[in-house]
Amino acid sequence: MVHSATQPTHTWVTSKDESREIMALWPDIVRDLTDSTKNLNIPDVTKWMAKILQYNVPGGKKTRALTLVYAYKVLTPSDQLTEENIRLARILAWCLELMQAFFLTIDDIQDRSSLRRGQPCWYRYNDIGLAAINDSLLLESVMFYLLKKYFKGKDCYVNLLETFHDSILKTVLGQSLDMLSTNFGKKPDLDMFTMNRYNSIVEYKTSHYSFILPITAAMQLAGIKDSEMFRQAKTILLEMGHLFQVQDDYLGCYGESDVHGKDYTDIQEGKCTWLIVVALQRATPEQRKILEECYGSADPEKVRCVKQLFTDLGLPNTYSIYEEETYNLLNVHIQQISRGLPHSLFLNLLRKLYHRVS
Repeated sequence: MVHSATQPTHTWVTSKDESREIMALWPDIVRDLTDSTKNLNIPDVTKWMAKILQYNVPGGKKTRALTLVYAYKVLTPSDQLTEENIRLARILAWCLELMQAFFLTIDDIQDRSSLRRGQPCWYRYNDIGLAAINDSLLLESVMFYLLKKYFKGKDCYVNLLETFHDSILKTVLGQSLDMLSTNFGKKPDLDMFTMNRYNSIVEYKTSHYSFILPITAAMQLAGIKDSEMFRQAKTILLEMGHLFQVQDDYLGCYGESDVHGKDYTDIQEGKCTWLIVVALQRATPEQRKILEECYGSADPEKVRCVKQLFTDLGLPNTYSIYEEETYNLLNVHIQQISRGLPHSLFLNLLRKLYHRVS
């Protein structure tokens, strides 16, 4: 049984309450993971693991974790919402945060970023350098350790494992497409920057692990088996992932870095973003020459030229229109969900995205 759209629903708790509850569990997670190495007699590694975990995992907004717990509470019949089951949902939420940390530590190296969540990226912390690659693999591995420790033997275990593996594969494929699009740090080929290519990067690199995974994992933990419910959820969540990434691209260029806590390197790295794709669709031959000369360069003056060109081409206004139209369209699509999934779940998630600034 699933709560219908007409039943009272839980308040969206990205709020301090659920965030506090999730954080209260964090010391237990660290203890579980460090205890797992203690009988191996490698105390240096155990100590280092604790440092990796503390620096990279708990400091974010925890949007994916909060989404999973919220979805689980909405989708689970009230008589099954025991403290133990909610605790399991929060442990599963920490698995998402471990996955996120695994991706980000690698991504920051590939993008040569300086800041993440307002502090130096892990590979730059105390000159860790490329040793951070192994640390990211450790984050991935302990995520699967946690899944096994708490979910093995449960009906949802195999489905959760397959879902997590599938999300990692999809995200790595998206990252490959992203890196191929930047021409591996050489001068980018602007002819490659089409909307079709951009849409593929977003679907694989962002939508699966940021939107489909939290909701799908919550559905599996709640015991939902109906494949049509999963299909309808995925359709909506892919659209939300697209909106989220376009927002991210825009905020990276026009937002305040002290609000989102990371440095913006998309122009310097020659990334295939929504901004450059739309700019290329609109640019005159002269403007395209400026982009060919300046896009993908670390020279601050060239970066400034690209940003100015984005503004000259009216991209801030186009973005506002895009966000408004996409929000309205998603509202319509959510109302068309017919398979027992509560509309409020998706509407509340959409509201968290609308006009976000970080």
